[in-house]
Amino acid sequence: MAFGIKRDELESWKQGVDSGKISFLTHYWVDNRFPGCNTVTKVGCNDLTKLETWGKQYGLQREWMDLRGNYPHFDLFGERQRDILQREGHLAQLNKLQNKKA
Repeated sequence: MAFGIKRDELESWKQGVDSGKISFLTHYWVDNRFPGCNTVTKVGCNDLTKLETWGKQYGLQREWMDLRGNYPHFDLFGERQRDILQREGHLAQLNKLQNKKA
């Protein structure tokens, strides 16, 4: 279940994915399969080759792409999420959610 994002943030992410950009969207997320993780970052792009190439630099495998629906993406969480967001200059998205919890 996703929550903690505004409609305009979601629409902006979708537009980025649709236009072939590597786009980031971080939101709260609850899934009992991943205890201790309460946020996820979706890194999407409709150009699968571009998304695969982007992911390889972080050790992400093509098989890990979520290809269901209209917005292909990788799901990032935990330490990998923080590391990649920091390296990509998007750590503020994660920090915003973590600061709201306090």
